[in-house]
Amino acid sequence: MEIAKNLLLLIVGFVMLIKGADLFVDGASGIAKKFGIPEIIVGLTIVAMGTSAPEAAVSIAAALKGNGDITLGNVLGSNILNVFIILGITALIIPIAVSESTIRIDMPFMILVTFVLLITGLRGGEIGRLDGLLMWAFFILYMGYLFYSARHSMKAEAHKKKERTRPVPLLLLFTVAGGAMIIIGSNITVNSASEIAADLGVSARVIALTIVAFGTSLPELVTSLTAARKGNADIAIGNIVGSNIFNILFVVGTTALITDVAFASKFLFDMAAAIAAAVIVWLFALKDKKLSRMSGVIMLLLYAAYLIYILMG
Repeated sequence: MEIAKNLLLLIVGFVMLIKGADLFVDGASGIAKKFGIPEIIVGLTIVAMGTSAPEAAVSIAAALKGNGDITLGNVLGSNILNVFIILGITALIIPIAVSESTIRIDMPFMILVTFVLLITGLRGGEIGRLDGLLMWAFFILYMGYLFYSARHSMKAEAHKKKERTRPVPLLLLFTVAGGAMIIIGSNITVNSASEIAADLGVSARVIALTIVAFGTSLPELVTSLTAARKGNADIAIGNIVGSNIFNILFVVGTTALITDVAFASKFLFDMAAAIAAAVIVWLFALKDKKLSRMSGVIMLLLYAAYLIYILMG
């Protein structure tokens, strides 16, 4: 009976996270468009951050409750799932063309920051405030690059006819309501997931790497699948690469600034899987400048192998 109640609460938490992220993205991107901020900047920053908001809320809430396994497991699980499952399914629907700048800069940067997470964790057995500052420095550097690379788009945007948007007060309401739902939903998700883990005798690490990671990655899944259906490859892959970078640099970085995050040795395999996922998707993109349907099949099979290993481990 207790497990059924916690499962129901977990579903409620996920619904609040997904709907909250949806409202937050709609509100924030609407405000940005209202003030003439280019769509490319909105997509690379607000959309990527908005779809990663559940990971941020869950990870910070878990760390504040002293559950570092959920914090780290959620981020690593989400990043692995984002690449192998979300890009895998998306590539099966439609092969995804990958831009030259994504292959040359964004994907290698995703690999680099994943290694940074590994090194900071191994160095002292925990990710502390200095590590958080380092991650924030990388985050600011990446944001600077995005804004710099968008300058030409800003000039082009200035000549476009302004798109009609909702009134600013309504957009502000969406943003605030979405943020509140994310925070409340994250608390419900962390509490119910922890209770389920305790009731079933399953480690918090496994719950975080699977159930919590899947729940917090649903906004990325919806965004990328919708983009693929509409033939918008840039959003489909940009959303995932941007979210994975954001998950490490902002989510873990911010959490570490608030409280130390323990890096248990049991996470080494998951770290290796996250690095492998980042490298493999980059190699697929490097080979053909796209993610083919065969790439999608291979990524889904790799995730199945990873899932079997952690569930049997």
